[in-house]
Amino acid sequence: MFVQMRRWTVTEGNSDKVLERFKKKPGQGPSLVEQREGFLGRELLVKKVRRGEEEVVMMVRWESEEAWKAWEKSPEHIAGHKAKLKEGKPEKPAYILNMEHANYIVVE
Repeated sequence: MFVQMRRWTVTEGNSDKVLERFKKKPGQGPSLVEQREGFLGRELLVKKVRRGEEEVVMMVRWESEEAWKAWEKSPEHIAGHKAKLKEGKPEKPAYILNMEHANYIVVE
């Protein structure tokens, strides 16, 4: 199994903005990534804080690194990123202080 992790550090009160982008909407069917061969699942985690910066982690599980790479190179994935640029959405909104990516191979 292969796991992709993304971690966002955001200003206080803005974790919902990151979650909104990735959470399923009521009545919405499977997303393009969920329909992709080799996709196993995804979890969204929010670090509980009382005050200060907030953290959101997304873990995406794939059958293999090859399945993930096929998604990354797919026309659907690339078109989604191009559409956001076309809409004039900034690559990194001001409320995002830091964003990290990491990929892991599950060994056990």
